[in-house]
Amino acid sequence: MLDAKANAATNLRSPDWYKSATRWTQLTLVEDDPIRFDPAFWIDVFRRTRSNATCLSAGGYIAYYPSKVPLHYVSKHIGDTDPFGTLVDGARHLGMHVMARVDPHAIHQEAADAHPEWIAVDRDGNKRRHWAFPEVWVTCAYSDYNFRFMPQVLEEITANYDIDAIFANRWQGHGVCYCESCKANFHAATGYDLPREANPEDPVWMAWAAWRRTILTRLVVEWDAVMKRIKPHTSFIPNMGSVSLMEFDLDVIERYCPFLCVDDQGRHGTEPIWMAGRNGKRMRATFRDRPAILITSIGPEEVYRWKDSVTTGPEMQAWIDNGTTQGLLPWFTKFNGVVPDTRWVQPVADSFGLHAELEPVLSTMSPAAEIAILDPATTLRHHGQDTRATAEADDLGIYHALVEARIPFEMLSDQAMTPEALDRFKVLILANSTCLSDQQIAALEAYVARGGSLVAAHETSTRTELNRPRNAIGLGPLLGVTLAAPARGPVKNTYVAINGKHPISAGFEGASRIIGGTRLLAVEAAPDTEVPFLYVPDFPDLPMEEVYPREAPRGAAVVARTHQSGGRTVYFPWNIGGVFKEILAEDHARLIANAVLWALGKRPDVVVAGREILDIAVRENAEGMAIVLHNLNNPMMMKGPIRTVFPAGRQTVSLAIPPDRSFRRARLLVAGREANAHVIDGRVEIEVPGLETLEAVHVSWS
Repeated sequence: MLDAKANAATNLRSPDWYKSATRWTQLTLVEDDPIRFDPAFWIDVFRRTRSNATCLSAGGYIAYYPSKVPLHYVSKHIGDTDPFGTLVDGARHLGMHVMARVDPHAIHQEAADAHPEWIAVDRDGNKRRHWAFPEVWVTCAYSDYNFRFMPQVLEEITANYDIDAIFANRWQGHGVCYCESCKANFHAATGYDLPREANPEDPVWMAWAAWRRTILTRLVVEWDAVMKRIKPHTSFIPNMGSVSLMEFDLDVIERYCPFLCVDDQGRHGTEPIWMAGRNGKRMRATFRDRPAILITSIGPEEVYRWKDSVTTGPEMQAWIDNGTTQGLLPWFTKFNGVVPDTRWVQPVADSFGLHAELEPVLSTMSPAAEIAILDPATTLRHHGQDTRATAEADDLGIYHALVEARIPFEMLSDQAMTPEALDRFKVLILANSTCLSDQQIAALEAYVARGGSLVAAHETSTRTELNRPRNAIGLGPLLGVTLAAPARGPVKNTYVAINGKHPISAGFEGASRIIGGTRLLAVEAAPDTEVPFLYVPDFPDLPMEEVYPREAPRGAAVVARTHQSGGRTVYFPWNIGGVFKEILAEDHARLIANAVLWALGKRPDVVVAGREILDIAVRENAEGMAIVLHNLNNPMMMKGPIRTVFPAGRQTVSLAIPPDRSFRRARLLVAGREANAHVIDGRVEIEVPGLETLEAVHVSWS
């Protein structure tokens, strides 16, 4: 482990306090903690993990301080203690920032009896008991509970405790509430009755999503004002992850969220480790320079919710370290102040210590990449929780293919496509940006006219920003295609055939065709395009004696175009990203990488050669660059928890030396030594002998 030492924060009790809050410990207390937990243990954890900020349970559902607010339920075990206050004092003694946590999503029986209108109602008209603990009630997030009661709680905590902020968990409600207040308020605002289903095609659902956004925006503004009236430097920090970037107006987040919290506490199911770092890219896709934090649980994140357990050390470290790789600040959370299993402490301390050692270099640099995936926020904001995963399957598949290809890349939100933002990248990938406005299409056309390149796929630009069908491909004139037939599928047993020699079809020696997609559009290609792949017309997959093609390949399956500006475009009229996510066919990974590299039109500025799978991040400033390598080479990369990490062998990092610069030195920050390097043909080649989990190659120019 790198040397661990306590780190006192700067900017204490100032409006800029959050800028030095870079490693977080969160303790979520449970009701009997006041008589069972040891505050001294937690203050020692603050020290061991080099945390400079903490988030501590204060109130809402249960108060862990002697609250005087009527109907604010106080832990029945509190006696004459003040657990919250004790932890606040301990953290401040270490020079830490402090944020109080509130959770307003449920109430006890006394409050429910006094204010039944605070309780959420399901679509059958039943007041909602809590799904996991039926003795209490789920609150309506759009009711007076949040607008009249909770401001009193925030006011009391801010006035009586030495805090910098209040963080709210589960503050946004749990879907549509059918209480009388919501019925009346929604109808008055829109003229509609409340929607019965989450359907992105339904104008009533879309109206409800907009109404909810308005109500919750007002809530953020009012809660923040309550705190600032008492202590001007404090802020209300809503738990706003990457999904919230699609649900809320960006100007609200810009004004009221000085930093962004990604509440994605670990992987579950068959998620890969790189999902942690993707959260960081997605946050800065919209807010490039805003600090973003990755909340990591010390336990497994599965549907069975073992919330008071401990996962393996390598698993939690991999999640934290991948966040560090992609610029997320580490935050770990523990539920229950009593610690029956301490095996998490050292792994967390090791990863936090690693972040602390890298921070002096990485914090002075900004993310850099030649390639970006467009985050389709305009599309995804039309989807609810049930349909969003399917809607972004193409993006996840493209993301995975680029990781496997060792191609460094960033993300850019389609809500932030200014010329300045676009021009940071040479290639922009639209995996399935179905919904785009005319203005967004025009911005992309102008980007290519300035020399930028696009790789687009599937149903990109076939709908407007309001999710209305265009019956055309909006970007078709740019991509050199005309829609002949809309998407069909799912289809089986489809193939695409290689059509002549082209860099996009390179590397498939021995094959005349490869597997195709499951959702296919038919397009006609313009005369000035190239068509490296053609569709193989459908043929049966059973009986086995009938499994053969009846017709020769026809119809464009990949369309490439070179523009007068020097920019290039590639279009896949099928779901290559979604299919790759599902089946991980090597041919699809190669095809995606070939298309991106052809669109780039040159050797990438950063190339990392080696055998293992790495997640790569590039950061730079005027004095140099840092290439961060996270080793994903382990037997559980696609399904946790990781038992152990296989060390990665020798890697060679090749960097293009910027104009008017010369190579000065290269250092391996984790290994703590100079790196072997030599200059050849305008590039510097740096040797990384190997790495356990993480290495950062710091290159200085002169």
